[in-house]
Amino acid sequence: MESRVPWYVWGAVAAVTSAMIGTHWDISWHRSIGRDTFWTPAHIAIHLCGVLAGISCGYLILSTTLKRDSPLRDCAVKMWGFRGPLGAFLSAWGGVAMLTSAPFDNWWHNAYGLDVEILSPPHMVLASGIFAVHAGALLLILGQMNRSEGSQRRRLRYLFLYVGGMILVCLTILQMEITSRSSMHTAHFYHLVALVAPPVLAGVARAAKFKWAATAVAAVYTVFVLLMSWILPLFPAVPKLGPVYFNTTQFTPPEFPILFIVPAFLLDLIWYRTRAWSLWLQAIVSGIVFIAALAIVQWPFADFLMTPAARNWIFGTKFFGYYVSPNSMYARYQFFPTEQPLWPEAGIAFGTAIVTMSLGLAWGNWMEKIRR
Repeated sequence: MESRVPWYVWGAVAAVTSAMIGTHWDISWHRSIGRDTFWTPAHIAIHLCGVLAGISCGYLILSTTLKRDSPLRDCAVKMWGFRGPLGAFLSAWGGVAMLTSAPFDNWWHNAYGLDVEILSPPHMVLASGIFAVHAGALLLILGQMNRSEGSQRRRLRYLFLYVGGMILVCLTILQMEITSRSSMHTAHFYHLVALVAPPVLAGVARAAKFKWAATAVAAVYTVFVLLMSWILPLFPAVPKLGPVYFNTTQFTPPEFPILFIVPAFLLDLIWYRTRAWSLWLQAIVSGIVFIAALAIVQWPFADFLMTPAARNWIFGTKFFGYYVSPNSMYARYQFFPTEQPLWPEAGIAFGTAIVTMSLGLAWGNWMEKIRR
């Protein structure tokens, strides 16, 4: 069997990579320069994702529909008279949603002014499109992987794990404003991250059938965020808006990545030894281990991030957006008050992790069966 990865798979991988580079770049642009022309390189990188997804998946759907001798015709799904892989339809829709959000976002800023927030209505339309492209790319790769053998399957598995890591990057971006280092001594922080990380780690690991799948997904997330954290400050940037509380002279990077890789490693060890367990028993143990392991490493690491030793290029805590108030707890390197009592919110965090872990395992079981 041919070991070459199909070109449309590479197109899907390029699309998700472009979206995540562009999104981090655009957030940094807002924090360092402010609202600028729509035609910034960051915006172009984001919407290039929609173009790539639309072209590659649109062509794949049309060629599968029109060519009766297409090798994908027998393993395609039917939708509105068209044929194609399930992931291609999802990615194509995501690309259309992304491109539709572009004039909406431009109109929003012209009508309502400037912002430095991530969660605005046009951004949510854009985010839904980006997530659809990511999910579609994951399913597109998975369908091809589950139909393949040998070296091609191994290559597709690497790409599958990579896209899984980029989905984790995508979801953590949505929480970026509410999971800052100042919140890392609250149980609410762990409740929030339990909403997004466990289902991705569990689902991708279960579908990949690879011993270190969760660790690989967390590693992709970690390396990508570190690269964005280290590369962006190398370029100059000057605020164009006011008031300017911090005299920013370079692009403001994202915060140091959350230490998901530690619980991910432990989850891989657990799943390897509990394959015969029921889904709910695995979910209960995995959810508890995820929250406990993350808290054990993240809580003291947050203490370190508040010290002068972390105020450098490596850990990035010396960088602030121009609009951050010097009197804020974030700028003063202080934690938000820990809940008193702590255990009610901590119990919610554990419960959330168990539920989302069960959803992830069920999602992974479903993905194992995908061939289309």
